[in-house]
Amino acid sequence: MRKNFLTTVISLFLFATSSFAQDSSLLTMLNDSLSSDAKANITTGTFQATQLINTPTVEAPAKKTLQFLIMHRFGELSDGGYELFGLDNAEIRFGLDYGISDVLSVGVGRSSLDKTFDANFKLKLLRQTVGKIPVSVSFYELLSYTSFPRKSEKPFLTSRFRTAYTSQLLIARKFSRKLSLQVSPALIHFNMVAAAKDKNDVFALGVGGRMKITNRMSIDAEYNILPGNQVVSADVYNSLSLGLDIETGGHVFQLVFTNSRGMISPYYLAKTTGQWKDGNIFFGFNISRVFNFKRKN
Repeated sequence: MRKNFLTTVISLFLFATSSFAQDSSLLTMLNDSLSSDAKANITTGTFQATQLINTPTVEAPAKKTLQFLIMHRFGELSDGGYELFGLDNAEIRFGLDYGISDVLSVGVGRSSLDKTFDANFKLKLLRQTVGKIPVSVSFYELLSYTSFPRKSEKPFLTSRFRTAYTSQLLIARKFSRKLSLQVSPALIHFNMVAAAKDKNDVFALGVGGRMKITNRMSIDAEYNILPGNQVVSADVYNSLSLGLDIETGGHVFQLVFTNSRGMISPYYLAKTTGQWKDGNIFFGFNISRVFNFKRKN
């Protein structure tokens, strides 16, 4: 199963990237499949950022654009005053995402939690078009590798057992200038699980959206549902996150409240151990900065 899953992922990635290099590529077809009139009617700005909160959105960096993303989560608010309500502790992720074309982007990242490295690509399959295509659809693939603990400490944890793969289909619709919603079914494959009764292949379903309250601010919410009988060796819960987006020109600043400590899909989808009702709430923020490498005419 693991080999079949990995083969499928690699095949999709190679197909996408190799097609980009050809004149009759998938990316060319996706770009050219719309008439000039239809392109003028493509819905833009479904979301303000490439992350809803933890979940990736259908948005991606434009062609020849580099995004630098910082995701930061402090400790639990329930830690109390001695830990300054979690501000004394933190997890962080740095990410770089680059737009190869207007429909394909690639990225890498590194999280302090379990000292995890990740690589991803996002392919836009459909773009919402007035009177023609009702939704935007993107395919998102992420590979994560945990480098903690050190190999010298646990040599039996080879690269195979440290790796997980996540496939997500991102389906979004911008209903109005203010309201956008997204549904995100996901499949996570863990090469190693905590116990034999845990499943290596885990399905989750995310729902979320944003509501603009001013031209530069919006309220975000996402809820990721993990059906039962998949991860049973630990008490895991559905991930609920709330946020406030503030757009400041080249930056998007997001204030975040979530019960998920991890910021990449294997963690917030299948390893959320906190509950809002118990005060297991992590305050944090996301900051994205975009750099444009297109030549000016």
